[in-house]
Amino acid sequence: MIYVMSDLHGLYDLYMDMLDKIKLKNDDTLYILGDVTDRGEGGVKILLDMMERKNIVPILGNHEYMAYNTLKKLNFPITEENYDKHLDAETMEIFGNWIYNGGWPTCQSFSESDEDVKEKILDYLGGFEIYKELDVHGKSFVLVHGGFKDFRPDKPLDEYSTAELVWGRCDYSRKYYPDKYLVTGHTPTQCIAPGYKGRIYKKNNHIAIDCGASYFGRLGCICLDTFEEFYVK
Repeated sequence: MIYVMSDLHGLYDLYMDMLDKIKLKNDDTLYILGDVTDRGEGGVKILLDMMERKNIVPILGNHEYMAYNTLKKLNFPITEENYDKHLDAETMEIFGNWIYNGGWPTCQSFSESDEDVKEKILDYLGGFEIYKELDVHGKSFVLVHGGFKDFRPDKPLDEYSTAELVWGRCDYSRKYYPDKYLVTGHTPTQCIAPGYKGRIYKKNNHIAIDCGASYFGRLGCICLDTFEEFYVK
């Protein structure tokens, strides 16, 4: 079975509850569409668990994008001799934006980790896929965290920038692909249409799965083989 969820935001207990609920097996695959970290306290703990599971495929979210671009430059002693190379304005702007968007719990947990664990986490974050295209039982899917700007159906996915795909938001009233489902996180479903708080949104070949777990909603997951929906709170 192929499962997809997103926007865990450090909620380790909900993550584990969902793995139990879907009864994830070794021959199943779970795609997580980013924003594993931040806001909640358990982002690093979730990452460490994901790293041990070969059947979990992480897709980059804007929160991992901010974390990785900050931590890879700051993960060593800053001295008078090197501070100007690593504490430049761009890095500090990204760091400030990350903290503003809930990055402090992740930053703190990372800083308290052993050096070898830090390196493993950075290597893992650096290997997140930007998007994924799948065919499941004759249905085609595009998996991405955020969305598109200046979308064109004939534009290859690799021509969109990473920043656009992780920060962009979809127009859910528009059908982007007539023959594909676009599966996204990033935008809580309660912000898409009335009545979708804590529920997966399926319309216009969109499947939006950020059910607002970090905003008093629920953690949602969908099986692409059957379209069965799963929720934990």
